[in-house]
Amino acid sequence: MSLNVVILAAGKGTRMHSDKPKVLQPLSNKSILQHVLDTSNLLQTNNIIIVTGYKSDLIKTSISDPKISWRLQDKQLGTGHAVKQSIPDLSNEKTLILYGDVPLIEKSDLQKLIKAADSGLAVMTFIKDNPYGYGRIERRQGKIHAIIEEKDSTEEQRKITEINTGIMAVNTKYLISWLGKLNNENSQNEYYLTDIVKLAVKDGIIISSHTAKNELSITGVNSKKELAFIERGFQLKKAEELMSKGVTLIDPNRIDIRGELICGKEVSIDIGCVFEGKVTLGNNVQVKPYSIIKDSYIAENTTIEPFSYIDSSKVGPACRIGPYARLRPGSILEGSAHIGNFVEIKNSAINFGTKINHLSYIGDSEIGKNVNIGAGTITCNYDGINKHKTIIEDNVFVGSDTQIVAPLKIGKGATIGAGSTITKDVPEENLTLSRSQQKTISGWVKPEKK
Repeated sequence: MSLNVVILAAGKGTRMHSDKPKVLQPLSNKSILQHVLDTSNLLQTNNIIIVTGYKSDLIKTSISDPKISWRLQDKQLGTGHAVKQSIPDLSNEKTLILYGDVPLIEKSDLQKLIKAADSGLAVMTFIKDNPYGYGRIERRQGKIHAIIEEKDSTEEQRKITEINTGIMAVNTKYLISWLGKLNNENSQNEYYLTDIVKLAVKDGIIISSHTAKNELSITGVNSKKELAFIERGFQLKKAEELMSKGVTLIDPNRIDIRGELICGKEVSIDIGCVFEGKVTLGNNVQVKPYSIIKDSYIAENTTIEPFSYIDSSKVGPACRIGPYARLRPGSILEGSAHIGNFVEIKNSAINFGTKINHLSYIGDSEIGKNVNIGAGTITCNYDGINKHKTIIEDNVFVGSDTQIVAPLKIGKGATIGAGSTITKDVPEENLTLSRSQQKTISGWVKPEKK
């Protein structure tokens, strides 16, 4: 498609009360500007121009796409003035004008708007019951005649419910000509982009329009309250998409998807769960309340009990995780493994049928099949400088409150007595323990509080 996309991102966003520019405020784990850019890239354009102003360098640093052209609006003189900064980069036949603070604009609406711009100019509108604060679309005999800003409108014009969203698609040749003719003779002393409509009428150009159906898609973000409103609307849309594919959500208003969530059949997700990055849930996976899963794969028939945290891990089929379990990056669980309450796993492989049910830490380890790790067991994998590996082979039983000081290997079928500190390799099929002799000291007097 021969298309320029201009994204206006120069505003400070005073009502955000933030040191960050408005367009860098977070929405579903990425900036609102990144949302606009992602949608722009779906249009397969080869020319995206972002016009910045406030903290321009910070905005540039946040966007890693080398194909973007950057232009600076050093003085805030209106939207027309902002678009004018992009003129040196307008090389394609049509130009689409977007706003960096309208993050949920939809690809399908933009495609229809671009097509409508075959006439020379197309404006995206919306029918709003309460249009206060928005520019009004003034029509004559059904055709767009002008866009009237709220502050410049008459009482009669304020009754119009068709509003201007600010989003336009324009023949580039016409746009450059009209931008050169804008003036700032209005209440704000700014160069309004909307004034190109009057110039188009004067030049006899038919002004087309496309009316967006989803208000959320054309809503801008100017305050933290509006940001929260957009966030919840975005999450509800994601939730509805999941439910339409058969996922059971106990309450669609209480889920957060901050990336991509792929679900199999008969998946159930309880309240307060957060999914970040790319997460895959296999068939019959159950995720209980207030669990957080990030960049992980959970295989079929696995249950994630409440308040569990899983990050960059792979969980096999028919496992049970939690409650209050933590899988840190690099954790790999084979089928039917149990990771219980207050157990932390880091960079470790846990084989089939192994159970680590209570209050344990396993780091940098290879654990075999059908191993039982008793409560309070830890692998001492860090010597203050380097990390070391623990290998525990199949069918090992480790008693409670055991410290395993890596590097070492515990052989198949071995049993470790409770309360042991293991510092050497353990042979197969034997009981190994290390305890000092139990003593009772008669006549000992408890210390008194001074």
